[in-house]
Amino acid sequence: MRLANFIRESILRPRLQRASCMVVYDPERIYRDVVHSLACEQTVVVDAGEKGIEGREEAAEAFGDLAKPTEAGAKSLIVYVPKAQPQNDHERVRDPYSIYSVTGAMFPDGDGDDYLNICLRAKPDQATEIRRLFDEDPRPSFELVDNIGGGVGYPTLRTVLGVDSARNILLALLAPSEKQREHLKANEGWPTEAKALLMSALGLKLVTKGKSWSAIADELWRYVLFSEFVLDLPEELPASLGTVPHAAKEAHVLVGDLCETLRNDNRTRSTYIERAEQIERDLNLPSECAGIVDLGELDTFPFEERTFLHQAISALQSDHLDEVRVLVERHQNSVWLGKGENQAQWSLVAAALHLVEACEDGERDLAGHTRNLTSLVDHYVSRLRDIDRLQREFEQSIGEYISEEGIVDAVAEQARKRYSRLVEKVQTLFTKHFEAEGWPLQGRLANSDVFDTKIAPLLQERGRRVAYFLIDALRYELGAELHRQLSDAGAADLEAAYAQMPTVTPVGMASLLPHAGKRLRLLRDGSEVVPTLDGQKVSNVVQRMKVFEQLFGDRFQEMTLSAFVRTKKLTIAPEVNLLVLRSTEIDSHLESNPETTLGLVHQTLKSIRVALHRLKEVGFTDAIIATDHGFFLNGHADAGDICAKPSHGHWVSLHDRALLGRGSGDSQSFAIAANKAGVRGDFENFAAPRSLAPYRRGLQFFHGGPSLQEAVVPVIIVRLQENKKSEDSVATVRLSYKNGAKRITTRLPVVELSIENADMFSQESDFEILLEAHDRKGNVIGEARRAEPVDPATGTVTLRPGDSRQVTIRMDMEFEGKFKLKALNPVTMASHASLDLETDYAV
Repeated sequence: MRLANFIRESILRPRLQRASCMVVYDPERIYRDVVHSLACEQTVVVDAGEKGIEGREEAAEAFGDLAKPTEAGAKSLIVYVPKAQPQNDHERVRDPYSIYSVTGAMFPDGDGDDYLNICLRAKPDQATEIRRLFDEDPRPSFELVDNIGGGVGYPTLRTVLGVDSARNILLALLAPSEKQREHLKANEGWPTEAKALLMSALGLKLVTKGKSWSAIADELWRYVLFSEFVLDLPEELPASLGTVPHAAKEAHVLVGDLCETLRNDNRTRSTYIERAEQIERDLNLPSECAGIVDLGELDTFPFEERTFLHQAISALQSDHLDEVRVLVERHQNSVWLGKGENQAQWSLVAAALHLVEACEDGERDLAGHTRNLTSLVDHYVSRLRDIDRLQREFEQSIGEYISEEGIVDAVAEQARKRYSRLVEKVQTLFTKHFEAEGWPLQGRLANSDVFDTKIAPLLQERGRRVAYFLIDALRYELGAELHRQLSDAGAADLEAAYAQMPTVTPVGMASLLPHAGKRLRLLRDGSEVVPTLDGQKVSNVVQRMKVFEQLFGDRFQEMTLSAFVRTKKLTIAPEVNLLVLRSTEIDSHLESNPETTLGLVHQTLKSIRVALHRLKEVGFTDAIIATDHGFFLNGHADAGDICAKPSHGHWVSLHDRALLGRGSGDSQSFAIAANKAGVRGDFENFAAPRSLAPYRRGLQFFHGGPSLQEAVVPVIIVRLQENKKSEDSVATVRLSYKNGAKRITTRLPVVELSIENADMFSQESDFEILLEAHDRKGNVIGEARRAEPVDPATGTVTLRPGDSRQVTIRMDMEFEGKFKLKALNPVTMASHASLDLETDYAV
């Protein structure tokens, strides 16, 4: 292969295909012609050396067009800049084209893109001659490099393997296609050329006397992988491994290129994993290298990845967050994350890191938002709620973790300790202001006014049909995540509301009824607290729905959210203009077992999105999503956090976090007048813990009292409209597992998800996919594990045209047998692609 073709086809084009946008910096104008040769109908090349301001405008216009793929496929952009690339932030700010390299790719990018190293990769069998040429001329022309070696070499290998460069011959010898393997078996003349090439390019003198491909490949794999390990090793190689053949440092570029290509290519990745694992066992590397402290940067072998993982955990425990960050970022694309268990462990460390970092930032920011309750609540709504999101995602990662390795405790202890420290500081401030100022905030939206202010006015307008979602325990950060996902349903607004005290379901749901702001009372009924509306009990679903029926008659209908989503033929009378959809799944799941059911929270969000789509289909114009209360996840419950009830007074307990009655507070609980806490009825005082602790030991999930997590809740207003996206457009969505394998041997299989055709995207740049495994009856028995690249709130993966992602599927612990993995539209639940698989592990 000629050098220009190698640079274009093996370096620039693959990089451009992955990133869609690339900047080529070339102060010596070596690559100008190669870059221009990439220009075509779908690829725009902007030459910044030929155009000044016009070039910037052309680049900006072409960049904007990247999100507008044509029938021929996705577009791409190359900006050619005949100047040196920026070396620091100051230079990047001054460079008008750096934005394209930040959002896309850049060339050169690292030592491997040095001109000499590119030439060595293109002609690895002529390394000595190339180095001699560069000693004489640091920038030899392409023609000079092409003339090294006298033209075409290794004719038999080129013919048998159907490739045109020494580098590609080496790759084919390592991992041939089925066709190449057949040709190697059928031809006996290639081994002699192979021995010459391996000696010339890598310094490998074959020891095997066998002339079959398998014998040569075994030795070549061991040599190449062990060479990368040795060349990346900062320390001395153990004496016991000193006799194992490996390449000299002059071959490090070629060795690294071969290994990276094998790891990154979907067709060879699984082969690489199998070979590396076998070589590690054969050389007993974990034991032989046990005394090595610094293993370098690469994880050629699986034991290195394990070592780096434990280094990250140790650094996290020592609060060396920069070190953790480097290790996590370095391994986010590791080939060993192709194993679901490894991916789960790194995801757990990454989730802990993000939580700890956010808590540190949160502590620094807190000081400027403590002067009153309004300031603190506004800070929670804008910033602090993200820390709750990260904590939920972290606890979710722990709940989904499947392994016998005991890394969970060490990671969990550190992350939970940092989160606990921050939220207790915030809670101390919150209870102080709550006690002094009362609840809810004056001039803000109280939950008890949601119906009268948000829904009643809509029902008075002709032609309006409103769906009212009553979602149990949709805390604010979850509402914010749901709001983020609702662009496909229509225009959506998110507003913070303030829950009725005490924050328990009977009271909270009653507060969402019509006229609750003026007429809701909490009355004593023996040892019970009963919410009433105009004297009518509204403590259960039947009683609450009766209120709607009395007010709206035939214009009202209600059902559970799950029934609305699952019923194939909906029957909603045309006169119905208020539809109440109820869901208690979040609260009931977390009440039963928060450790294992936290991952089910996203099912409710998924159902809401599907319901909004169906509401449009049956003629509804508006949707209001509200909730009764939030919740707190008490990850460190095992530490015995508990609050003693006040010793003075007569109290009725509500859900372990609130008291109503008569009495005074103490060092652990505060007590204020009930009406100051927004409670009207039979009770004189309202009391609650000062800290984030319940009145009962060991609770990992609780609500009922006053805290930002329990009492600040979302209200989402959705104006339903016709979806402008064409749901009927077709995209080529691909699902694959281990190059066509049909049996999974782990409960965390990793599948490849990609989009290869962009026709369906029209004006859209992103595409969202939900992965689910269904048994023969259609039951969900596996889902995408919610960690990068899967959205933790929705369980979906967002890709752009040309993207490919490795996604871990978390299988049901009790399931075994045949199943179908589906790539679904998360709104319509239409299937884009499917894969038939079967379990092959013992349950």
